[in-house]
Order: sequence, then structure tokens, then C-alpha cells
Amino acid sequence: MIPLGVSDTKIAVIGGGAAGFFAAIACKNAHPDFKVDIYERSNKLLSKVKVSGGGRCNVTHACFNNAELARHYPRGSKHLKKAFNQFSTQDTVDWFNDKGIELKTESDNRMFPVTDDSQTIIDCLLNYSRSLGVRILKRSKVDEITLSDNGFELNIDGDVQQYNFVIVASGGSPKLEGFDWLKILGHDIVSPVPSLFTFNMPGERIISLQGVSVENAQVRVSGTKLKQSGPLLITHWGMSGPAILKTSAWGARDLNKLDYQFELQVNWLGGTNEEEFRQQLPSILSNTQKRQLKNKNPFQLPNRLWEYFLQKLELKADLVWGEMNKKQMNRLINLLLNDVYKVSGKTTFKEEFVTSGGVALADVDFNTMQSRKCPGLYFAGEVLDMDGVTGGFNFQAAWTTGFIAGQLK
Repeated sequence: MIPLGVSDTKIAVIGGGAAGFFAAIACKNAHPDFKVDIYERSNKLLSKVKVSGGGRCNVTHACFNNAELARHYPRGSKHLKKAFNQFSTQDTVDWFNDKGIELKTESDNRMFPVTDDSQTIIDCLLNYSRSLGVRILKRSKVDEITLSDNGFELNIDGDVQQYNFVIVASGGSPKLEGFDWLKILGHDIVSPVPSLFTFNMPGERIISLQGVSVENAQVRVSGTKLKQSGPLLITHWGMSGPAILKTSAWGARDLNKLDYQFELQVNWLGGTNEEEFRQQLPSILSNTQKRQLKNKNPFQLPNRLWEYFLQKLELKADLVWGEMNKKQMNRLINLLLNDVYKVSGKTTFKEEFVTSGGVALADVDFNTMQSRKCPGLYFAGEVLDMDGVTGGFNFQAAWTTGFIAGQLK
């Protein structure tokens, strides 16, 4: 292999997404004389950046403690904790600020460009990489990587190109065979399953409330230990929102084994337990005794949801609170704290396809992102068996691993 420092050293970056561009940029900054090429199989660059955050690009998450940050990754937490010491959330904020892009923090700690436009991030990465001399080749699919005397040979749509180092940032694949080209080089592959998806509830009447959201609900998957809290959104196909998405991420493999058929228990009051709730109830209802149920919702729930609950419990809307009998009250308490819905299937969250699975983390040295099985080959981003919950965590992992890989240590 040609030693570092030789002016004609060539680097191939496979994948034109966030991790690939960041790796290419980091490589050119660390080794200005190297020739760096990005290969993207499609005609679109930075496609996930484009759709992230509803087209605003959720660049990262305002969590500046590396140990705490790492806890938001169902897979890869231990390895990323080490990596964040090399390139952290603060480094991301500083990097973009240095390029003239200011990030803002929203109430849920997601960070976006102040422009609220993902094109701001795309233009930054494209323009900066081009200014450094990075060559970008679209519609260029790498079919095979083989070892050669001076590094690697890449078969790109039938054309063989020689490179000294290769950084793989090709993203996830929904199918195991999508990783065959890396398995041939000796890497163990963890079978991919979807992560970050919403729950389908065909036949459940609650989907008629599409658009209704609850600020803090707690959800549990019956028969498992899966439990998450946070905002919950009712959609025309089922349920979404951070509480659901976090459940899908942490339960990616368990829910796959269940074939996405299970019961979801919803605590609409954010995890309040029954004993505490019954103690608080007299105070909550102190000013409601002469009010009709339809006119007084003491639990700060959306009105449409409250009306749905009354219908579900077959409680007359004009019933006065003080006239509710013990049986009716117990049924209401059970619904508020332990509502149950049948989940049958999943839907990808918007266009942000995320997988659990990929190159086994044990095969990679996270100090350098170099393969332990194939020296000179580096990895970055979702091609690895690592993924985060929603909120900017997956992009932070892409920036971090891309930066480290680009150093070619």
C-alpha cells in the first residue's frame, strides 16, 4: 500500500450522503494533496439531508455530554461514546458555524439551521467539498471491492478503478444481500431490520382523529419490556410521534420478531400510576362536580380526543361529573392510564429510512473507523450496525464517524 503523504494517493468514498460527504471533506482537510472521489449510485446527493426534519434538516441534538448523548443509540452506544470524544455535538455546531451556518435549538433540543431549510446544509456540503477539490460522481454504483498490491480495486459499473484507501459510507440496506460486497472482504454482517417507524392500526376508530397530538404519553408494548414516553401523534394510519418512534428504535428487533403484530398500551397521562392518580383525582375534579362531561375536560387532553373517549366509554356527553357512578369512574381511569390498541404493521417515518443492522461493530476500530478485517478500508454512518432514536442523533453519528474515518489514521 502506498504510504500516506504521497501526492498521488487516491481515496474513494462510497456513498453521497451525510457521512460520505463529511468523510470526504475531513479527508481533504487532513490530507490536502490526496485525490478524493465520492461515488453515489443514484442521481441524488444528500437525499436524507433533504427530507430530514420535514425539509428543515435536523442537523444534530443539543446534548453536549458525550456519555448522555451515547445513551440515545439503541445500537452502537458504547462505541459511539468513544467516538464522540473525537468529534462531538459541539464540534458539529462549531463546524457549521465556521462555514457561516448558524444552528438553533428548539424546545425539544433538536437543532436546525436558522434558515429552516435543508438546502442550506446541502449547499454548504456540496460547495465546500467542491472548493476542496473533491470529485463527485453520480450514477456510479460500486459493485465490488477487491484487494490489490497498492490498496483496492473498485468495480464501478464494469469499470475498474484503483484506490489506495476506501471509505464506505453507503448507508443501510433493507436486505441482507445488500451487504454481500462487504461480507466477501471478511466482515460479519448483522441482519438488517427497520428502525424508526410508525405503528399501523387498521380498524381502530382512533385513526379518525388524525392530526391530534398529546404532549406527553407513555406507551408500552404488551408482553415485552418496551416502554417509552413523549409526544404522541394520531395519524390516518395509526400512531406516530417521538414516543412511538423511540419505541420502534429500541424495539426494532423485538417488533420484527413479532411481525409487527402486537397490542400497544397507552397511558394518556404520561406514565402517572393508578395509585397516585386516584389520590390526585379529588383535587383534579374539585371544580367539576356540576359541569357536564362534554364541557369540562380536567385532564388537559385535546378536545377531540376527550370526545372520542366519552364515545368509547359510552358516557353521555351531558352527564354531570358529580353524577358519575363508581363503575363509570373506574372505566374512565382505566382508559386514561391503560388504553389498548391493536397494532398490525408499520409505516416508514416520512422518508427517513433507518435500519438496525449492517457491518458488525466488533469489526471496526472506532478510534479510527478502520476495518479490523481489511486494513485501509474505513466505515462511516449507517452502513454500520448502529442507529439512534429520532431527534438528530443519526446525523450526529454520521458527522462523527465521517470525520474520524476521513483522518485515515
